[in-house]
Amino acid sequence: MPSLLPNIVLVGRPNVGKSTLFNRLIRSNRAITHDRPGVTRDRMEGVVRRPGKPEYGIIDTGGITLDDRLAVQEGPDGIRGFEEEILRQVETAMSEAAAIAFVVDGQDGLLPTDKFLANHLRRLDIPVLCVVNKVDGAEQADQRLAEFHVLGFPLIAVSAEHGHNIGELTDRLGKLIPKEMLGAKLEPPALRLALLGKPNVGKSSLINALSGQDRMIVSDVAGTTRDSVDVRFTLDGEDYVFVDTAGIRRKTKISDTVEKYSVNSSIKSAGKADVTLLTIDATEGVSAQDKRLLDMLDTRKIPFMIVVNKVDLIPSASLKQIVADTRDLLVFCRHVPILTVSAATGRGLDKILPLARRIKEECAVRIPTSQLNRAMKTVLETHQPPMVKGARPKFFYLTQAESEPPTFVFFVSDADRVMATYARYIEAGLRKLFRIAHAPMRVKFRSSHKKDGK
Repeated sequence: MPSLLPNIVLVGRPNVGKSTLFNRLIRSNRAITHDRPGVTRDRMEGVVRRPGKPEYGIIDTGGITLDDRLAVQEGPDGIRGFEEEILRQVETAMSEAAAIAFVVDGQDGLLPTDKFLANHLRRLDIPVLCVVNKVDGAEQADQRLAEFHVLGFPLIAVSAEHGHNIGELTDRLGKLIPKEMLGAKLEPPALRLALLGKPNVGKSSLINALSGQDRMIVSDVAGTTRDSVDVRFTLDGEDYVFVDTAGIRRKTKISDTVEKYSVNSSIKSAGKADVTLLTIDATEGVSAQDKRLLDMLDTRKIPFMIVVNKVDLIPSASLKQIVADTRDLLVFCRHVPILTVSAATGRGLDKILPLARRIKEECAVRIPTSQLNRAMKTVLETHQPPMVKGARPKFFYLTQAESEPPTFVFFVSDADRVMATYARYIEAGLRKLFRIAHAPMRVKFRSSHKKDGK
């Protein structure tokens, strides 16, 4: 989240197209969009970039359902039970915003819920632009806008789905921001951490506990989080961005289209994060789905740690068994650390961020070729490669092809003669010599009959 930039908040009742508009403004399909109302629950943040003009932040929010007394009323199925939490998230966003984009539906026309929300917005000392969405072309604008003039806000007609008038909207929104707030720059890059796991393992609770904010909606209802939501915060002078993701169930159990979008977004977020926290529920133990997620992270060489949450709810003997079971799964990726924590009590939370920073630093390691080859000599002399088909593979030299994660390439006489067990021995040797304890590592072998690898 660009917290130094002025922010504009998208506000409106459910299903008026706020998330589609958000995606259009930031030019990226980050927010999940669907015809079903109530898909968005937590607030999502992005940046509006305009050529030659100052940037500003944009915040997508869940749909608000107010009655004539400005009290929360029951919403559609998608947000039922979350109405109060969504309003609290929107109120927090508006309290920090430079302006509000009040989004209404030009096809539905002016509804009582829109009027009630407009009354609420008038009480705020903040500029408001009424964005009449789902107006497909200038020829429809006058007719669609007519009944919304009664709200007393300046109006603009757009179509988020088809892109009509979006350029004009970005400029109109920018003009709402006080000049002294424009020109702010993005904050320096922060350590980006994604939380991944099954539904209801406590990912949102962990983010709230670590960030010191009630930033994510927390519920016992599995699947509360749908979008992959960024939460920026600073702790002890260090900047972090947590990405809360939707819980991932087995593919065979997913029939809902919204959940499919959520799961895909979760997996993409893990791939883009600096470090992923694979979160396991201590009360349920290690499940088959946890194993699948672990295998995916290891296969893709995504930097990650395992966080066993809710340890306050189980006896110590059960916890030891869960840790042992988890460690057994790491037979081919023993570098992955395991932390036992409780978002509810705070136990073990102080270890997460320092460990994440260490993993990030290890991923960025770059080792000179001369130092690598001295290390290779040490490893090979300690334990020579075994004979395969009557011959021992000869190692010529070693180089680091890339970092993030560290990738090492050995040039050998015959790569097919390097056994998997010896490859793991070499990886362990490199980890020990260069103190790469927890980052993923790739070790590749290429056949070469000349010492220069040509």
